[in-house]
Amino acid sequence: MDHKQIESYLLELPEAWLDYPFGKEVAVYKIGTKNTENQKMFALIAEGSDPVRLSLKCDPELSKVLRDKYETVLPGYHLNKKHWNTIICSGQLQDEELKDLIRHSYLLVSGRQTVN
Repeated sequence: MDHKQIESYLLELPEAWLDYPFGKEVAVYKIGTKNTENQKMFALIAEGSDPVRLSLKCDPELSKVLRDKYETVLPGYHLNKKHWNTIICSGQLQDEELKDLIRHSYLLVSGRQTVN
């Protein structure tokens, strides 16, 4: 998946929106109400990265498994290393696996049980 495909998938999730709180270098995907404190980030993309560098929240146990299995899954860059992964989207993870991890991050942050 390229940047546009990933972004399109992220923004299809309920109440997801794009923000740039850290400047134009990092696209931050959030859920919650804009202009309130009730917003949380669930994904970040380093703008201009090739391959795409996507950071997602992740269950700590699953993070360990993924990091052991894939050389392109790294501790979250500039994020809590226990709860965030940065994925270098070079094709090592299949698109469906990437989508599953995006949904996993979204569900962890939103507190929802499913994505409708």
